Order: sequence, then structure tokens, then C-alpha cells
Amino acid sequence: MSSKFLHHSVIAACMATAIIHAEAPAFRLITLDPGHFHAALVQKSMLPGVSPVVHVYAPEGPDLQLHMQRIDSFNSRKDNPTSWESKVHAGRDFLERMLAEKPGNIVVLAGNNRAKTRYILESVKAGLHVLSDKPMASTPEDFKMLQEAYAIAAEKKLMLTDIMTERHEITTRLQKFFAQQTDFFGQIDPGTPDDPSVTKESVHHFYKTVAGAPLQRPAWFYDTAQQGEGIVDVTTHLVDLVQWEVFPEKILGLNDAKVLSARTWNTTLTPAQFTRSTKVEVIPDYLKPYLNADGNLEVASNGEFVFKLHGIHAKISVIWDYEAPAGGGDTHYSLMRGTQVAAIIRQGKEQGYKPMLYLEPREGVDPASLEQALAAAVKKAVATWPGVEVARTDFGWVVNFPDSYRLGHEAHFSQVATDFLGYLKKGEMPSWEVPNTLAKYRTIMDAYRMSR
Repeated sequence: MSSKFLHHSVIAACMATAIIHAEAPAFRLITLDPGHFHAALVQKSMLPGVSPVVHVYAPEGPDLQLHMQRIDSFNSRKDNPTSWESKVHAGRDFLERMLAEKPGNIVVLAGNNRAKTRYILESVKAGLHVLSDKPMASTPEDFKMLQEAYAIAAEKKLMLTDIMTERHEITTRLQKFFAQQTDFFGQIDPGTPDDPSVTKESVHHFYKTVAGAPLQRPAWFYDTAQQGEGIVDVTTHLVDLVQWEVFPEKILGLNDAKVLSARTWNTTLTPAQFTRSTKVEVIPDYLKPYLNADGNLEVASNGEFVFKLHGIHAKISVIWDYEAPAGGGDTHYSLMRGTQVAAIIRQGKEQGYKPMLYLEPREGVDPASLEQALAAAVKKAVATWPGVEVARTDFGWVVNFPDSYRLGHEAHFSQVATDFLGYLKKGEMPSWEVPNTLAKYRTIMDAYRMSR
């Protein structure tokens, strides 16, 4: 072989290597100990700039098996299948191996909440970004760990956030928008402890369908020492929405909110209901302390609290039932009361169990006096959401929009992941994101303490 030919071969090889490296995805996912179906939903769609190879570190067992089945179902579905390639690292030392090997740069967390905050802390110590399901902290002790994790993330220039899917729900986005149109909405009413001006109520169900199949819950989901109580779980979304809608882009402090009242209560499950939702025939020993005199399982899954944030009173409620009525599912009720108009999301039987946004003038306010301001607000809304319109009702107006905006809860996970990837590319998150996340968890931990 001539030296000239060899020279050109070397150049070609180097160029090929350079092209491969230039095209290599910037982001590589590590899924750590997936025990909740939300871990799989992050991968329901392919993500731009993300390697299709995902490393999964977890102990052997049903949680890992269910996670892999969900990923396989996304890859094999008929419509718009994904092409994820999973590399599974299973064993008792899964955490130590992940921290030592670090085959990716983003850790995805959604599983047993008892270990989650420690996973977050160890991941950022190891120099990894973290995209975590809620809650990132289930107890006041966890919250201290979370504060430490955020401090380390700031030092190492890492990004850490929780998956706040509800910011992408169309009626919530429209509610936030109309509440900012002060000519129409007025100012947010401060409310009182007995009559809060902002209310967020979420009803969830233990037995439901996800990704087209009945959801199989892990048995530990019913142990509040592992899953967390209702007052620290779904409430994460609701407090986040209060902050995000009422005080958009405002940086909040740890002591800005004051919890005024808090309580929790149980949902009762029969052994048959437990088995139906988990496929576990015998109630594990760790759940036996939660059995009542009738042998039914008492789960402290429900929570409610009232808090005051910068003069605005808000009420948060999370309710868990076993199963939704026919045709129904998880539901959301949300009130934002302005001095002129109340913006209300309802999702009951009358709405076909789909969230709908209503704009209702306050008592003493003539709807005719608001028509011009409403028309201007709708014109602005259409610039962002083409097809949005309002129709008169007996009490005001209902906001209508194309069904294409109803992407559904499962699709919101990819949207949150895409937002997160955008922050990583930019090198920063919004200035309010981290302080407001810490403020959110501080409020929830105060409610947790007061509920006792």
C-alpha cells in the first residue's frame, strides 16, 4: 500500500470518526430503580437529541419487569412506535454500579419514594442531571436532603427538577392566561381561610387504565412509608400550579407561604381490591399494620390544606377513590377568583369527564360590561392557541378549543422532558424554577407537620 493511499485512508477514517462524534446525541438517559409507570411515560415518544440507548439500573423484581414491558409496548405499538434500546443492569448493587459507571448524563427517577431523595442526592454528587417524578421529598428529613442536592447541583452547574406535567394541560394554561387579562378578570381576590380565592382539587383512582391497559400497582404503593402520604404526593402538582398561575415568574422564598390548616384521611380497600390492582394474592407483612378490624386496608392517601401566599388564600385537596365511574377517570377542579370574574375548571359528568374552563362574572358584575374586555382577551388567546373561542352559558362563558389541544396526561411527560432538554441546551432554567420548587416543598412539609 502506497504512503499516499495510506495517508488518504487515515484522513478518511478521522473524518468518519469526527462525523460520528459530531452526530452523537448530546443526552443519554439513565433510568434508576423504576417502580412507577411515570418512568416509562418519559419514553412514550422519542426525544430530540436523546440517544435511543437507555441504561436501566434496578433490583431484580416485578417493578423492573413491568417497566420493561411498558417500554417494549411503546416500541411494538402499531402507530408511531418508538425505537428505544434498553441496556438493563439488574442486581442488588444497582445504585453503586450506576454511580461508578455513569453511562449517561441524565438520571430519570420515578419509583419508590422512600429512596428517591437519596437517589437524587447521590446522582448530583456524581455529576449527573436529574429529571425526577414527584414528590422529590416525602418527609421533612427528605426536604433537608433535597436542599443539599440543590446546593450541590448549583455548585456543579447541574439541573435538577421535578416533572410538573400539569403546566402543559390546556385548560390550566388557558386559566392562567385569562387570569392575567386584568381588564377582564380584575385582580386576584385575596379570599379568606374559610373561603379561599384559589382552590385546586384532584381526584385520583387506584385502579385505572394507562397506555391502553389496566394499571398494575406495586404492592408498596399502598404503604405510605414508601409511597408517601397523600398530603405530600399529588399535592406537589397543585401547590406548583398555585405558584405558577397566581405568581407567574415571581421568585418565591422559603418562608413566603404560611399553612393555616391541614388534615389527612384514609381510603379503605378490600383485600380483593388490593389483589385486583396489584396482582398480589397475599397482603405483604409491611402492610398488615394498616389493616383495620375487618381486615381491610386503610391507606392515608387523602390530604387537604389551606395556606396563605403573599396575601392570597389557597386550598389544596387530594382525594383517592378506588375506581372511577364508567366513562370517567382522574378529575381536576380548579378555581381562580378575580375581583370581576372567576375562572373555573370543571371535569365532572356534565363535562363528559373532560376538563372545561368556565369564565363566570362575580356577583354584582354585569356580564355586558365585560364583553369588550373578553373579546380583546380572546383575540390575544387565539394568537397562541388558534381556534380558541368562547360561548355563552347560563352563568357566563365556556372556553372552547380544538380537541387537538387535549394531548392527555401521558403525552405531557414527553413535553416536560423536552422542556428540560431545552434548559440543558441553553445552560440554564428560568430564574424562578429552583427557588419556587424549594418553596413548594417547604409549604408541603409545613402542611405535613400540621396534619399531625
